[in-house]
Amino acid sequence: MARLKLIDRFDSQFSIAPDAKAALFALLTNATFLGQVCSAADCDRVEFTTLLFQPVPYTTAEPKGMPAEFEQYHNSPDYLIVNVPPNFMFQAKIFQPNRLCAIYRLFR
Repeated sequence: MARLKLIDRFDSQFSIAPDAKAALFALLTNATFLGQVCSAADCDRVEFTTLLFQPVPYTTAEPKGMPAEFEQYHNSPDYLIVNVPPNFMFQAKIFQPNRLCAIYRLFR
């Protein structure tokens, strides 16, 4: 039987070049995508908070798979965490990190 290896700490810091960030933000705030997010969340409208984070392995310090400072959004009914679509990452030319999550505010 395979055993799970617990990680005590994972460095989730990253940086994105300004032009890549602008391209990604344009995709994440596109009216069509906002409509899809809103439809999935069953709300009146959504707003991108400009908060992004890299999903992290489950650790003793970060048991929800996200940096601890973002856990408040995970538990809130007013926010939604969305995996950034891989094609958005590719179009914005972001290859590291290879996965990101975006936080949206819900308006009901």
